[in-house]
Amino acid sequence: MHNPMRYRSYWISWSALLALTVVMLATETVPMYHTIALALLLVAMVVKATVITAWFMHLRFERAALVVSVVGATVLTAVVLFGLIVPDGMAVLRHTTQ
Repeated sequence: MHNPMRYRSYWISWSALLALTVVMLATETVPMYHTIALALLLVAMVVKATVITAWFMHLRFERAALVVSVVGATVLTAVVLFGLIVPDGMAVLRHTTQ
């Protein structure tokens, strides 16, 4: 028989992700300094990524070496993509300020 209590942790994590998404969307409407909004968004994104990888990708049950390799590869990919996008953004910024 199907036990609905097994899914309790998924519902809790999904609810937390939904709440974080609402908080992230609300930062656009609440008047605050851009630095605080950016810090809040970055923290929320890191927490969301952690919850997704731990609960939905089941990495909480894996060995530390696998978790480090997955997280390391993800961070490395993000850094490379950021490094490739920043020069274009800076060129657009320079072009629009002139």
